[in-house]
Amino acid sequence: MKGLNFSDHIRRNPSVLCLEKVCFSWPSGMKVLDKCSFSIPREGLWMLVGPNGSGKSTLFRLISGMLKPTYGQIHCTLKPSLMFQNPDHQLLLPSCSSDLCLSLPKELTLQQRTKRIQEVLQQVDLGDIGSRPIHTLSGGQKQRLALAGALASDANLLLLDEPTALLDPASQKVVLNTVRKLCQGSSKRITALWITHRLEELQYCDGAARMEKGKVGPWLSGDLLMQRFKPLAGRRV
Repeated sequence: MKGLNFSDHIRRNPSVLCLEKVCFSWPSGMKVLDKCSFSIPREGLWMLVGPNGSGKSTLFRLISGMLKPTYGQIHCTLKPSLMFQNPDHQLLLPSCSSDLCLSLPKELTLQQRTKRIQEVLQQVDLGDIGSRPIHTLSGGQKQRLALAGALASDANLLLLDEPTALLDPASQKVVLNTVRKLCQGSSKRITALWITHRLEELQYCDGAARMEKGKVGPWLSGDLLMQRFKPLAGRRV
């Protein structure tokens, strides 16, 4: 970006998300992000891998607006929604439909709310569970219900912090395929930024990058990044 300020760069190189030299330190002085610069150029499913302590979760909290950078700028054209490893941390009400109601825009009529709830449940292949108590759902179903909540709020940037970490292999694959379908859908396109430690998940993404010491590396194909981490296959990065 030599010779251009941040606003000029954004105008000449439009992207859905762009960070420029973002730094973040805790009040204790511990630095988490160090001049972190990267952009997501288009819609799709993008993945970040990196060791614990590399700044991935803090990065998500900055993008979502929960934290403010110590230095640097963040430009996002999308509405973010942050999702956690454990869906129980964000599912609050007893039934699926009542929980989704919390995420809906307030101006919707009752009829519109009912229709919207059914639409988002169908988008995550849970069309028949609206009246079910949440405690009867499997872990994978709960994670997809959390996805439906993000869609109900009109979010179109999903920030997924190891969303399959607590799931069995079959449920992991269902959640991956659900997110990929949302990102590749022909109607309202979704962008997802997904933190993972499971190298096999990289084969599902449109691009993957290594995060280390508070910085994000260049985007590579998921297959290429998998090859670079091949000695670690089957283990957490």
